Amino acid sequence: ALRRAGATRLVATTHGHEAGWAQLPASRQLLRRIGESTDTITYLGEYTRSRIAAALTPAAAERMVQLPPGVDEKTFHPGSGGDVVRARLGLSDRPVVVCVSRLVPRKGQDTLILAMPRILAAEPEAVLLVVGGGPYESDLRKLAAETGVADSVRFTGAVPWEELPAHYGAGDVFAMPCRTRRGGLDVEGLGIVYLEASATGLPVVAGDSGGAPDAVLDGETGWVVRGDAPEEAAERVIALLADAELRARMGRRGRAWVEEKWRWDLLADRLRALL
Repeated sequence: ALRRAGATRLVATTHGHEAGWAQLPASRQLLRRIGESTDTITYLGEYTRSRIAAALTPAAAERMVQLPPGVDEKTFHPGSGGDVVRARLGLSDRPVVVCVSRLVPRKGQDTLILAMPRILAAEPEAVLLVVGGGPYESDLRKLAAETGVADSVRFTGAVPWEELPAHYGAGDVFAMPCRTRRGGLDVEGLGIVYLEASATGLPVVAGDSGGAPDAVLDGETGWVVRGDAPEEAAERVIALLADAELRARMGRRGRAWVEEKWRWDLLADRLRALL
């Protein structure tokens, strides 16, 4: 229909959920049809490319181009106002592990809560700052109470977008150990939060769900852990909280990587070229 209306160049964009659709017969056929009728399909990272490409013809798969969401490095930066948020929450003198995300089971906030006893044994003043709202909040609060760490877990609820950079900046470490659920249908497409945290100068601890590792240089900007392994998350968080130089080095590398590869203007140029 678009061709008949006069369109000469069609670019189909993907978000990440298509990696799950590629596993289902009906939606797999739909992806194949889209691949044949457009000039290119974009993908977020290697994980989503491999999953979507498997549903396409070889010719359509060859035409795929990476086009992830970008990060506004002028908005997310090390001087974003984190000290103000820490002071407001009474956390100025405490080590802070921050997680910014919707509160849903895939994101792994529960894994962080289960990791907190180990973290507190090494860093008794540490606090987990859970930023965001969502349907999983009541379960997370209950889990924090049952685990005995309620006093060391703070929930902010939903935060306006313009305040998110400062909430990233309130952390010493960013952690979101996301995991894949429902047989691969509920999976992380990329994890833009890791890149926003890196732009803010924080080291990151990411889960191994789907394309989340595509947003981390493992061992350079942070680490990837199994999303269902609280002990792994705790080990990496403890190592970062104990070593200010390591945090600073990973934070600097993450900031530089965002500036090199993930800036909005670079990706806008790529989209312009595709069109």
